Amino acid sequence: MGIHRLNHAVLYVSNLDRSVAFYRDVLGFRPVAMTPDGFRGATFLQAPDSTNDHDLGLFEIGAGAGRSQAGRATVGLYHLAWEVDTLDELAATAERLAAAGALVGTSDHGTTKSLYGQDPDGLEFEIVWLVPLDLLDDGALAARKQIGRLDLAAERQRYGGQTRGGVGISVPA
Repeated sequence: MGIHRLNHAVLYVSNLDRSVAFYRDVLGFRPVAMTPDGFRGATFLQAPDSTNDHDLGLFEIGAGAGRSQAGRATVGLYHLAWEVDTLDELAATAERLAAAGALVGTSDHGTTKSLYGQDPDGLEFEIVWLVPLDLLDDGALAARKQIGRLDLAAERQRYGGQTRGGVGISVPA
């Protein structure tokens, strides 16, 4: 089975309107009209610049549902990771997540620079920028074996805020 990429994810949420507002207003996803006629309680969203027909499906299961306990009290998916093109975009996303009270962590994995967020139901996600292949060096490769503190200002100075990430790795050169 040759996998090219993650096409979409489907999440169960307690309040559809609240979740759609979060993914739309904080992360820039836009609703797409593909919910089957007569079907209620679901919304499909597409990420900015995506070529997928949708990237996220949200299905409401009701206000009585508890926050996600995956990895803390139950098995389940830890997180999905979405890739952004530039460190400037990663920094702007960090600001939006922080303003929404949804930024729960950051990390430097050497070859990737990551933000961690939680949606209103406690479902965790990662936003990542990948060092392009032509800029990888021994230091970045060695740092993959540890989790460091992310200093976005230093990374933007080192790689450039508008340098396209993932080229030669997740994006064809």
